[in-house]
Amino acid sequence: MQPTQRFYKIDNDFRNPYARDRDRIIHSGSFRKLEYKTQVFLNQEGDFFRTRLTHSLEVSQIARSITSHLGLNESLAEAIALAHDLGHTPFGHVGGDTLDECLRDDGFKNGFEHNFQSFRVVSLLEKRYKQFDGLNLTFATLEGILKHSYPYKKSFLPTWIDEQFDLEKHPSLEAMIVDRADEIAYMSHDIDDGINSGLIDFDELMESELIVEIRQKVEAEGIDRSEDEMFRYRFSSHLINHLVYSLIDFTKLQLENGSDFPIGFEKELETKIKKLKKLLHKKLYQHPNIVLKMFAGKQAIKGLYNGLMQEVNMLPKFYSQQLEVRSKHRVVADFIASMSDRHALSFHNEMYGKI
Repeated sequence: MQPTQRFYKIDNDFRNPYARDRDRIIHSGSFRKLEYKTQVFLNQEGDFFRTRLTHSLEVSQIARSITSHLGLNESLAEAIALAHDLGHTPFGHVGGDTLDECLRDDGFKNGFEHNFQSFRVVSLLEKRYKQFDGLNLTFATLEGILKHSYPYKKSFLPTWIDEQFDLEKHPSLEAMIVDRADEIAYMSHDIDDGINSGLIDFDELMESELIVEIRQKVEAEGIDRSEDEMFRYRFSSHLINHLVYSLIDFTKLQLENGSDFPIGFEKELETKIKKLKKLLHKKLYQHPNIVLKMFAGKQAIKGLYNGLMQEVNMLPKFYSQQLEVRSKHRVVADFIASMSDRHALSFHNEMYGKI
């Protein structure tokens, strides 16, 4: 992908630029597909479990609350939050890792990375204007999507990206808040979904100091563990509130002290969060039931990639046209990444005669 003009003047729009960015993201096809993309549990598991869409909405809500309290731009944070997962493949992180593996094994050294793919979706792959590609988002929103997680400079990024976005510099405070809001959202809702599914319970998570602290807050309300649904609801609420208020308090101090990376938590809480993440990886993300579903998704990604690389005429018109300007590897990867879970499974089954 070569650098092209990316910003086009808009006249007579009643919205502020970041609200316009948000609206364009919400109305994109890629955003709607998030409803059927896996967060942790496959969409088919049940109506309650989070998907990439509900996760993005939760991240947006948390990010807006934090930016509002700090006097920052809520619409910018909201736009970045709603777009941050647009580049995710079907089947969660396993799908992205598998697609990256397929590309690298095939000699395509740039591989696949979902943050950069999200940037490519909004700046290139969404086609809403005759004159140019992408959604015509502002620089700050594009930068926030591209620099979703630190470090920003990665070996596979083309040089023109660094020239335009200076990957040595941090993005806006709003973008850094979205990164931490993402973390808050997925920790809280993965615990909620994991317990609701019966794959884990609170007793298994008591190794975490943070879990113990939040559980004590719920019990202080007089809520008994036998009240499963209410206990889960109040636990998630207390966990999010604890992390949000802790982040706000720490960030205010950091801003007052002129820190160039002010968004975060005190060192002790950062350590507790890291330990909780490791515990969730061990107890939930590596649970046999989850691994089984993700293994099936991994095989689907491999099958789709191999089949489409052999026969590109199976690509839809939009993607087949891209073969004129981009490599076959990248076009095939773009198509697979765009799929919802159910589209990927049905396409894979039809491709290999399982109809």
